[in-house]
Amino acid sequence: MSPELYLLLADSLLVLHVLLVGFVIFGLVTVFLGRLLHWRWVRNFWFRVTHLVVIAIVVLQAWLGVLCPLTVWEMELRERAGAAGYEGSFIQHWLQSLLYYSAPEWVFILVYTVFGGVVLASWFLVRPGRPRK
Repeated sequence: MSPELYLLLADSLLVLHVLLVGFVIFGLVTVFLGRLLHWRWVRNFWFRVTHLVVIAIVVLQAWLGVLCPLTVWEMELRERAGAAGYEGSFIQHWLQSLLYYSAPEWVFILVYTVFGGVVLASWFLVRPGRPRK
């Protein structure tokens, strides 16, 4: 495969990663906003269970000290392309600066755990509906 294709795949993984982060963050905001505005769709069982599972995976990875597979795959693709670090395309540069930042590991574990706790609490504060058959 060409280096350009590896970079394209790496950028695509980065976009997917940012979309998942957005889903987790804005999904929670939407649940609480939907409660206030009486949006019935925020109680959709499959939306809520997907949201809970995604943040549960993030919290579990943080507690186990495991890197997200999306990050690992992206870095491997960049390495195969011969790219150093995060220098590269416009999309890569800006999405990377939004997604990756430096802080001690305990900060991430704490933030992910608290956020996961709030997502779990949302199940009791804004009850999801029953799944449809």
